[in-house]
Amino acid sequence: MSLSTHVLDAATGRPAADLPVRLERADGTVLAERRTDHDGRITDLPAPAAGPHRLVFDTAAVSPFYPAVGIDFLVTEPAEHYHVPLLLSPYSYSTYRGS
Repeated sequence: MSLSTHVLDAATGRPAADLPVRLERADGTVLAERRTDHDGRITDLPAPAAGPHRLVFDTAAVSPFYPAVGIDFLVTEPAEHYHVPLLLSPYSYSTYRGS
């Protein structure tokens, strides 16, 4: 299993570079803390085991309304790749399971 994320700032049409992101287990245990690269990506997150997890994005620098965005997701097939992107603007965000 592998895990990656990508953050795009929809207001500027550019990647959200240097954005802090934290990977947690469902119980709140922090598994990793990273920052997005110049392209808004993190590709070296540790592979979580099967079960519920959360990515927490520190979005205060991009959004005056959402200082943080938490995305809960469930790993059901540990051998698969999981990509969890975030499309962010000052007053909205969306996500999906990417490839």
